Amino acid sequence: MTFISHDHAVHRLRKQMSERSTRPFMARGSNLKRCDNCLLALRVCLCGWQPQLEAPVGFALLMHPLEPLKPTNTGRLIADCVEATYAYVWSRMETDPQLEQLLADPQWQAYVVFPEEYGQPGQPVVADLPHRDVFEREGTKPLLIILDGTWTQARKMFRKSPCLAGLPILSLRTEQLSRYRLRRSCREEHLCTVEVAAACLALAGHDADAQLLGDYFDLFTEAYLASRANRVMVTGTLAHQRLADHLGTSSAALNDVQQAPVGRVSGSDGVPGIKVPTGQ
Repeated sequence: MTFISHDHAVHRLRKQMSERSTRPFMARGSNLKRCDNCLLALRVCLCGWQPQLEAPVGFALLMHPLEPLKPTNTGRLIADCVEATYAYVWSRMETDPQLEQLLADPQWQAYVVFPEEYGQPGQPVVADLPHRDVFEREGTKPLLIILDGTWTQARKMFRKSPCLAGLPILSLRTEQLSRYRLRRSCREEHLCTVEVAAACLALAGHDADAQLLGDYFDLFTEAYLASRANRVMVTGTLAHQRLADHLGTSSAALNDVQQAPVGRVSGSDGVPGIKVPTGQ
């Protein structure tokens, strides 16, 4: 089986933050042996299950400083599957110059994905994306900016990010209840980062890719919960079958990957942390 590269934006960001860490970041399960790529327990490693999505859509993750280090972060799942995924650490003090360059790139039409009621006066708001034929005709692609953090953090990031103020808001009008079960949320309708990305893919007319990203998220959630509860992971679901069909192999063959994880082994969940800049 040929495995995909794990050298993507979120992994690189996590590595950079670890290298300049000043104190350890200790997640739950500090004695758990984890795959260094998918950050799951070795027996439920999902490195072989990652679909490669070909939709001409880009994602820019503006991440709260602690998010790249959390094993429960779902922004990483987007980067696992969508090659055109960019990741930046949010700072109230300054905007990452590379993010500014990305927003100025004429190949992209940027949208910030956030509820319309938080927009600035006069800031354009859309509930749908133009059909992909429109982007092809104009020679552009949609770039979806997602604020990756808790809901409280995301509101602060949106409010205190001048680079977002002039961008159109994509306000999702979805009745979908979140399936995220790894952290508590104050409201069920608040979608986690990867669910937002899947909803955006569907709006852009890429329903099959949206389904596969949702399936990968479902496997990730089940694997994490099975590891946490020290139980056998549920397999053989429709999500497993759709991903296996997409990857051109059998579910049984992919399940064998769990016994031979692709990534390096982390001795514990205690990964280097970061010194959060003052004024965050």
